[in-house]
Amino acid sequence: MLELLYCDEHLVAVNKPSGLLVHRSPIDRHETRFALQLLRDQLGHRVYPVHRLDKPTSGVLLFAQTPAAARALAEQFAQRRVHKTYIAIVRGWCAPEGVIEHPLTEQPADSGSGKSPTRTQAATTRFRRLGTAELPIAVDRYPSSRYSLVHLQPVTGRRHQLRRHMKHISHPIIGDANHGKGIHNRFFQTHFNCHRLLLACTALGLQHPEHASTLRLRARPGADFEATAIALGWQRELEDALREVATGP
Repeated sequence: MLELLYCDEHLVAVNKPSGLLVHRSPIDRHETRFALQLLRDQLGHRVYPVHRLDKPTSGVLLFAQTPAAARALAEQFAQRRVHKTYIAIVRGWCAPEGVIEHPLTEQPADSGSGKSPTRTQAATTRFRRLGTAELPIAVDRYPSSRYSLVHLQPVTGRRHQLRRHMKHISHPIIGDANHGKGIHNRFFQTHFNCHRLLLACTALGLQHPEHASTLRLRARPGADFEATAIALGWQRELEDALREVATGP
């Protein structure tokens, strides 16, 4: 059963766990569980997806309860009026804050379709470092290993934008099999028993599609993410970040 974060007759938000697809996809033909189907069965009626989270990403996932709400919410996402907040654990000590302006080649939603990328799209991400850790363990070629807890806000919504942008600035997200570094991913699996992408959507700020009030939906990043952050000494930074995203878009 999915954790409900918000539910009324117009929309419903859930906390999607890492490893769950939003809906059926040719990328994972063997999968039999999907957030869309689970929520439909849980509520007993049809729901309408209005945005997506990658399979390995956890966090706030929004569905409409009616076609009219779906259209209104989709328009907000298309017009970039939905404010999205993520937290991630990345390799290295990134800058205290910054803006990544790096165009990304368009990727088909079905990367197994054989379709080639067709165009390059502008992409912008804001980031802020929340905490740093240094372990006296030689994971790679250095005698110690450094990591950062970061707050991420995508201004645009390109496919895999946060993962690709963090790789672009040489601070890939831990657990990213496609854009990260395997030696660090394997270290987190063996040392912290963490077998997921350490990226979570912890808040969405949007306008309610019916009565125009501001909604701020938030989710915790998951027990495995939190245990890893605490092991790295970031319990206070994590809680501060989760409180902060609850009060602003």
